[in-house]
Amino acid sequence: MVETVLLVGIVASVFVGFNIGGSSTGIAWGPAVGAGLLSKVAAAGLMTFFVFLGGWTVGRNVMDTLAGDIISIEISLAAGVAVLFFIGLGILIANVFGVPVPTSMTTVGAIAGLGLATGTVNYETITWIISWWVVTPVLGLWIGAVVGRYIYPELNRRFEISSSEGSLLALERGGSIPRPALGPNTTYQELGGTIVVLIIGCYMAFSAGASNVPNAVAPLVSSGALEADPAIIIATVAIGLGGFTIARRTMESVGSELSDIPLLAALVVMITASTITTALSWAGIPISLVMASVMTIVGLGWGRATRPITAREAIRGDTDAELSMGALTAEPDAPVTKIGEAESDEALDAGDLFNPRAIVKYVSMWIIGPAMSTLLAYGFFTAAGIS
Repeated sequence: MVETVLLVGIVASVFVGFNIGGSSTGIAWGPAVGAGLLSKVAAAGLMTFFVFLGGWTVGRNVMDTLAGDIISIEISLAAGVAVLFFIGLGILIANVFGVPVPTSMTTVGAIAGLGLATGTVNYETITWIISWWVVTPVLGLWIGAVVGRYIYPELNRRFEISSSEGSLLALERGGSIPRPALGPNTTYQELGGTIVVLIIGCYMAFSAGASNVPNAVAPLVSSGALEADPAIIIATVAIGLGGFTIARRTMESVGSELSDIPLLAALVVMITASTITTALSWAGIPISLVMASVMTIVGLGWGRATRPITAREAIRGDTDAELSMGALTAEPDAPVTKIGEAESDEALDAGDLFNPRAIVKYVSMWIIGPAMSTLLAYGFFTAAGIS
């Protein structure tokens, strides 16, 4: 009987990890694949490797929080399987609405629902986690706004990451030993930009592993049915499987709903979101990589758009000054104007930066997702008497 329940739990973990891989791979590697810097297969392979590294190292801290700190009792195997069911249900609901899955928040909600039903919730830990759910989007928004307002225009003027026709590298066979050389149309700037993009993609995959590997297996680890090491391997395989299959479509479309931002802006978002997520995962805080990414995009666009007015006017919103165009899609060789100076006569439409309706939908899911998983888990465990 125990073996059967464990098998069901592993299947549920694989389902959760598979869907995590489908969404996280697109977020981490969509910009690089879209720019033609590497293939979808190569992106999925790199994703799998660095997800494993993130889960094996920093992810253990998140695993400890999910498996033992949210509630004061060990999660039984049956309860762990039920928790995984609610996590999978949350993923399904988010996919129906076409929203990136707040998996960490859904996981915490499901475990908290079990704790409420059994009277074992650690309210201090829950309060600490939720406080970071509030701080993270504000932090991402603030960093994005500062970069967009004061740094991004100069970066956009100095650095242009592009992909030329033909192979990036070639082999020179003139000597006795073939040597690597630049491709027929490759410049040193393109080579350097490509290396930077790949490094940042690997960093984001590491961050995704640190935050998401525990979500797929923590309930089973808490029950004692699985040790942490094999559980991390199972989650990695499942996430990798999602990366090689359903993520192929996600990598093509990632970012299209929020904002049609250029590769440089996407890299700024990736660095910011990955750093926030990795730091909080190291501290043992279950956090959503998507949350930091979305709000950094919003902040970057807002900061770039408000350069023609003073910071005080932008924050207060008490100015009638038109926001000039030249936003994230400005030409790299466009002149960089000083803060408070108009950049052109063309008024800026918020839709040129991001889709406000999409932002509302995303933020709504961040609230509704964990709330629903908590209520459903509480109702189920109360009725079933599972502990």
